[in-house]
Amino acid sequence: MTTLASAHELYRFFKQGDQQVAILKGLSLEVAEHEFVCVMGPSGSGKSTLLHVLAGLDQVDGGKATLAGVALETISETERTRLRRDTIGHVFQFFNLLPNLTVLENVGVPLAIQGKQAGQERERILAILDRLGLGGREDAFPHELSGGEMQRVSIARALVGNQPLLLCDEPTGNLAQQAGLEVMQLLRQLRDEDNRSILLVTHNPRDATFADRVLFLVDGELAPHLELKGPGIPVERVHEALAKLHI
Repeated sequence: MTTLASAHELYRFFKQGDQQVAILKGLSLEVAEHEFVCVMGPSGSGKSTLLHVLAGLDQVDGGKATLAGVALETISETERTRLRRDTIGHVFQFFNLLPNLTVLENVGVPLAIQGKQAGQERERILAILDRLGLGGREDAFPHELSGGEMQRVSIARALVGNQPLLLCDEPTGNLAQQAGLEVMQLLRQLRDEDNRSILLVTHNPRDATFADRVLFLVDGELAPHLELKGPGIPVERVHEALAKLHI
């Protein structure tokens, strides 16, 4: 199976006063094509930094990160931007919708980056919105939507460019329980029906149960010999793993 994103012995340091603090400490993982991988860990464990490194948004201080088979440290910033545009769709905890744009226009932003016009792709965008339960909402503005609807718009925006990999950073963190459950069911559906690859970082045990594999990140390191395999992992097993790690 082809590896879509990988990290090998990654190190990332940040300056804190006069000291260099390690955020990632020799971390290695792979996300294969058509795989849903979840990385769990508490706040400050390095989850978001990992996503930034794999997306080529952040440099590494040691080790290697690859995206679509390309070693990110070997290419220019312009080439990283192009690779990221062609490979990755992002879903964030904070929806990052532009308040003065309609739903249709927000979803069309990645197309504008690719030099296309949302109006020219209107039918395709409408089909995506309809699939995500947003039919008839294309002319609404973000302030007219619920939290769950705004997250669905952000997922539609991540899908419209047909990138094979979705990077999801705490996508249910700002949602009520039912809306969050619906978002996770939707992500699982995208894995099963569209063969999208998904790398999810979260601290929510329920969200982890939707993944094919669950890894645990503690203080910048993946817990050795502790990996859950799904989908359909009982949430109790996730809680047990977290208890073993005292997180």
